[in-house]
Amino acid sequence: MNRLHPRVRLVWMLRAVVVAGVVGAVAYVLNRVTLELPVYVPVGVFVVFLVVGVGFAILRYRLWGYEVREDSLYLERGVLTRVRTVVPFVRIQHVDSARGPVERLLGLASTVVYTAGSRGADVQIPGLTPEGSDELQDRLKGLAIRAEGDDAV
Repeated sequence: MNRLHPRVRLVWMLRAVVVAGVVGAVAYVLNRVTLELPVYVPVGVFVVFLVVGVGFAILRYRLWGYEVREDSLYLERGVLTRVRTVVPFVRIQHVDSARGPVERLLGLASTVVYTAGSRGADVQIPGLTPEGSDELQDRLKGLAIRAEGDDAV
């Protein structure tokens, strides 16, 4: 199984910090307006969300993997619910490489594979280097074309 780049943990941890900050701020405002509990309660809410979020990011990284097989793309992911996805190359419609602002800052990219079908018609592989994402995109495109013909991607 191929692993994601370790810097993807920073993206997920940053997201956890933002969520903890927002929840902590809401808890603080609610406490000031209505509850009037001691000030450590909103701080405790922030710390709990921060610790759980960072722990979740670390576990998510450890449990995320993908593999390009002979006839399909295989993904394993999930902390609370383990998800195993098999994307046959004949179902691939197109493949994108995406880089959000935080990913660009950290030198990361994602590969998004769009498939035929209605439920969960796309899968994303985050935490790749830009070069790795481009290589994976080209490789999947070539394998999909070979699987279905020149009109596959």
